[in-house]
Amino acid sequence: MAKQKIHPGWIAVTVTFFTLMASAGYRSAPSVLIVPLEDAFGWSRSQISLAVSINVLLFGLVAPFAAALMERFTVRKVVMSALTLVAISSTSTIFMTQPWHLWALWGVGVGVGTGSMALVFAATIANRWFVARKGIVIGALTAATASGQLVFLPMLSYFAINYGWKSVSLTVGTAAALVIPFIYFFLKEKPEALGMTPYGAPSGWQPPAPNELSAGRIAIDTLRVSSKSRDFWILFGTFLVCGLSTNGLIGTHFIPAAHDHGMAETVAAGLLALIGLFDVIGTLFSGYLTDRIDPRKLLFFYYGLRGLSLFLLPSILFSSVHPSTLVFVIFYGLDWVATVPPTLVLCRMVMGNQRSAVVYGWVFVGHQIGASIAALGAAVLRVKLGDYAAAFYISGAMCLVASFAVLQIAKGKSTAELRG
Repeated sequence: MAKQKIHPGWIAVTVTFFTLMASAGYRSAPSVLIVPLEDAFGWSRSQISLAVSINVLLFGLVAPFAAALMERFTVRKVVMSALTLVAISSTSTIFMTQPWHLWALWGVGVGVGTGSMALVFAATIANRWFVARKGIVIGALTAATASGQLVFLPMLSYFAINYGWKSVSLTVGTAAALVIPFIYFFLKEKPEALGMTPYGAPSGWQPPAPNELSAGRIAIDTLRVSSKSRDFWILFGTFLVCGLSTNGLIGTHFIPAAHDHGMAETVAAGLLALIGLFDVIGTLFSGYLTDRIDPRKLLFFYYGLRGLSLFLLPSILFSSVHPSTLVFVIFYGLDWVATVPPTLVLCRMVMGNQRSAVVYGWVFVGHQIGASIAALGAAVLRVKLGDYAAAFYISGAMCLVASFAVLQIAKGKSTAELRG
């Protein structure tokens, strides 16, 4: 038999990448809908932002259960069910007339659906298919979200302005539905099903024994064990700051904040998409570095530099694009989700490989709690104070605290000891 040139793990990564890239459209839509919904219904920014807050909170809360469901059942069934829920919920928003309709459909429906895929999907695929090169794989799959942001944000913003906000809902619903057959036909479940071992697996490698517990029991039991670890809570807390300072604040409010300074929404959406472009570069490079450098040191620099950039943001937003604005976009974009590869690897290092995807799912809950707080809190501060400056400063300060907190993870242990 001829030797196979491409390991099937790379095919699984490719399918997952494009699925996550498409899902970024569902995640980026709220940022382009805030101002159009204000204009269409007269709802306040805090009412609309509450839907985003619910969305990102549930996006995180369902993650550990989704990871457990993927272990208990199959990745394909969970992801296809999630895409169906997103398609139905997003499309149904065209009939809404009250704020609670938005909270239920976009907040709950799309939040649960996207949370059932998200980064736990990436973590599960990476852990099942790879022993070597796991850092770069996670970096690539994390960058998929940024790639989708780059593709979808300008398009959705254009649709919202020229064809109305309903066109955004219909586009997202259609895109979700179209991905379902793609998953059904092309995503393979695990290497053992093909009579193979993961990429980079040593000789004699054996797959982990299947867990007979229910998905809920797996998730809760994993939390019970993990919560006894100080390192778990540091990872949880610092990733909370990550969510607060990225998709909760910038991902949700960058376009409205730029609009407050007189910038056209399409231009602001283009800048946010450009952040996504540099995010791809930064995350891929972060995955590469994670395989070679102490992930705690990487996180120290990522959080510290992000904090400094947020302190500068209020002074570089104008009615048009200035060179300083582009500097922020490039700088912040490179750092956007570069935290994910080292955080995921640290979950495995300090908590053990067993159920590492579920552990990461719980750490990711912290990320989305932070994002939920920022999505609503920044809107409230803007309504009370008239601008977003306070929200940017608070987030920047928390990033600086997180940069020093990560150095306390597994303190006294070398990278070699952690990597085992």
